[in-house]
Amino acid sequence: MLISRSPLRITLGGGGTDLPSYYKKKDGFLISAAIDKYVYVTITKPFKEGIYLKYSEIEKVKKVSQIFHPIIREVLKEQKFKKPQIEITTLTDVPAGTGLGSSGSFTTSLIKALCAFRNKNIETKDLAEQACNIEINKLKEPVGKQDQYISAYGGINWFYFKKNGEVIVEPLKISEKTLLNLKNNLLIFFTGYSRNASDILKEQDKKTKKQNEEMIKNLDFIKNLGFKSKKYLESGDTGKFAELMNIHWEYKQSRSKEMTNKKITKYYNDALKNGATGGKIVGAGGGGFLMFYANDNEKLRKKMTQHGLEEVRFGFDFKGTHIVL
Repeated sequence: MLISRSPLRITLGGGGTDLPSYYKKKDGFLISAAIDKYVYVTITKPFKEGIYLKYSEIEKVKKVSQIFHPIIREVLKEQKFKKPQIEITTLTDVPAGTGLGSSGSFTTSLIKALCAFRNKNIETKDLAEQACNIEINKLKEPVGKQDQYISAYGGINWFYFKKNGEVIVEPLKISEKTLLNLKNNLLIFFTGYSRNASDILKEQDKKTKKQNEEMIKNLDFIKNLGFKSKKYLESGDTGKFAELMNIHWEYKQSRSKEMTNKKITKYYNDALKNGATGGKIVGAGGGGFLMFYANDNEKLRKKMTQHGLEEVRFGFDFKGTHIVL
């Protein structure tokens, strides 16, 4: 048996500019942080030929083409499993559809595990690009490159997405003090709403492809906020960074009517009155996790608990996708 794991992530600035429909026109930029919540993939070789899959469903098939799970099917196709004799099981610390990039994390973890299963090495950048190829090109999902890259690399990085598809990856140059501030004062709470990110991203993707002026200007502004977030985080001004989170959320809501609802808006407004100085939805929107930067953690926790929201406490991951066993 072998086990791979891949970290989930939170976006710290510029989210949404990593979609090809935008960066192929204007270049994209964002800051992302891998967290110590993971997607695990285990692989064993069963006694009999066939493909045995265990995730939220159970599958037992003879051919790769018969697999229902789209990512597993396409990855195994790319890996050219001719006569498969394999059992794949997946586990997650946090459910899918919550805005933490689980799909990209699963894809990188699966590719890494399959390479190890066949005694093949894969470089980090190649791992990220193969995962992007599966989700964006093979499955035609309206997603960006952030999730696959941050899960593969780990850490807290800035990413520059060039028009030609090249991705520049650099660690964010923050002090130990700033890192500790982020670890202590960034809090995430589950809204109770899960959703398919592609449902919201399709609207953004469609409008961007059609050169919708309002959408392009919105993403231009968000990208600029990403650059500002980098500046403030690297200078240690977490207060200014928190203020940018609020501006980001304001602009993010204007991308889609499905971005929020009355309850989420209520949670957000109450948080700012009870210890939070900045906040936004993590991921595509419409549900998942609310993330806040707080100057009074306990006051914020108390208020969110009154609303029935569950906090998921986290640290940062600096290993990225790797084999743990």
